[in-house]
Amino acid sequence: MSRIGLKPINVPSGVEVIIEGQKVTVKGSKGILSMVFPDCVRLNREADEIRVVVDKPEVKQERSLWGTFRAHLQNMIQGVSEGFSRSLEVNGVGYRANVSGNILTLEVGYSHDVNFKLPEGIAAKVEKSIVTISGIDKQIVGETAAQIRRIRKPEPYKGTGIKYTDETVRRKAGKAGKAGTA
Repeated sequence: MSRIGLKPINVPSGVEVIIEGQKVTVKGSKGILSMVFPDCVRLNREADEIRVVVDKPEVKQERSLWGTFRAHLQNMIQGVSEGFSRSLEVNGVGYRANVSGNILTLEVGYSHDVNFKLPEGIAAKVEKSIVTISGIDKQIVGETAAQIRRIRKPEPYKGTGIKYTDETVRRKAGKAGKAGTA
């Protein structure tokens, strides 16, 4: 049995879940998300709860899909009602970030500015050295933050680069030099 798949999903007020065969559409105050579920995964609706079930829980493939698609549905509901955000910190002398429209401009120690085009449905906000990526789709928010971080990964000697705000970078000691060998 899938421990995650067995948990019911509560549908908050203001969120509408439309189930049309294997296609699920979730509408909320922040937007609309839809996904096609596999044939072995079914959704049972009971008042303000949704339960995800599979045809054959003894089959390993279906058990793994059970928990996965229950988590996908939960993330869709949370995304259209609250949204998701991920924060990045830009560290370094002269390192800056600016956003104009859907273009994030980063000055991170290269000879040129790096222009990053934000995907559809993703917004960025810059406050001092903190870049906040937000949107309704958890997967796209996380992937966008990872792509921005990849532009200049945090460096362990000086601590410069782009890192998640909740990430800790293990610092390394530099060269110690030769210690008085005779």
